[in-house]
Amino acid sequence: MKKIAVVFGGMVMSLILLAGSAHAADKFAYIDLSRAFGEYNKTKGYDKTLTDKEKVYTEERDKKVADLKAFQDKLSLLNDKEREAKGSELQTKVKEFQENDRKKQGDLRKEQDEKMKEILKDIEDAVKKYSEKEGYTMVFNDRVLVYQTKSMDITDQIIAILNGGKK
Repeated sequence: MKKIAVVFGGMVMSLILLAGSAHAADKFAYIDLSRAFGEYNKTKGYDKTLTDKEKVYTEERDKKVADLKAFQDKLSLLNDKEREAKGSELQTKVKEFQENDRKKQGDLRKEQDEKMKEILKDIEDAVKKYSEKEGYTMVFNDRVLVYQTKSMDITDQIIAILNGGKK
């Protein structure tokens, strides 16, 4: 019985030593997620695309607002009877405009969210690939760290991977 206890105790000590040595070999790094996001070429491309779409939308919206104002101005020139008849037409146009405006803004916001998720997935994949290759146990977002040294920053390497370069 004593032999079993000694063997068991030896096994437990070996496991503790192995766990301690494995823990000492952990490799940590962090990434400046905001910088990686901003310097990723795909982000810049998507920003331009979305900005162009938003510009077209804003121009269309401004034209529709001007048309509604012109219609409203014409209404003010009509007599009371004609104004009442055309008033419901104005209300219908305003309601359609508001619904289309909400829908278009929602579509733009949805597209922006989808692009952001895609970019964050690309960054996550690049971090995973780099970390596995370089043997990192954990990579943190720099925003959750209270203190970090620049030697643990892998942002430049991740940006290079994302943009097709090697570092």
